[in-house]
Amino acid sequence: MTGAIARLGARKTMPDRKRAPADAVAIDLAIPCAQWRRAVPNVATLATQAARAALARAGRRIRGAELSLVLADDATIAALNQRWRHRAGPTNVLAFPGGGGPDSAAPLLLGDVILAFETVAREAKEQGKTLSDHLRHLVIHGVLHLLGHDHEEAAMARRMEALEKRILATLGIADPYRLREDAHG
Repeated sequence: MTGAIARLGARKTMPDRKRAPADAVAIDLAIPCAQWRRAVPNVATLATQAARAALARAGRRIRGAELSLVLADDATIAALNQRWRHRAGPTNVLAFPGGGGPDSAAPLLLGDVILAFETVAREAKEQGKTLSDHLRHLVIHGVLHLLGHDHEEAAMARRMEALEKRILATLGIADPYRLREDAHG
């Protein structure tokens, strides 16, 4: 977990390493915002399931790496957004790539994916999605950013959206972009 996240008070929960093979990606999950657990009782399972689906289907074989997921609130995201992106206010998801790699003695740190509860919940309601489906979509979106996918240019955005839709389909989740278009007429 990055120092920036740790300084904001996120508590780190270590994965059950007995069940994961040594070459698997370890996912550290922190849920400093209690609203996530109240609104989505199985939020830990859904978030890690979505991250694993993205890692398995993103087109890159990754072994012996670590990924941090933080289910935070708008205040945390707003502080990170201001500090690291120089943008005011919260956003739904932030992804901070990590470091390390094959030449390092430490494991590959894929990075951090942080979600803002209030923003994600509001978007889900506005877009006619369940909170659990929107959560999983944004976890996948964040993990894909850590793996080098982006949506700055139209062609890149189409490829990233297509990959997101394929991954979401494996979890039984409908095309979130179609739902958004339908909701706005």
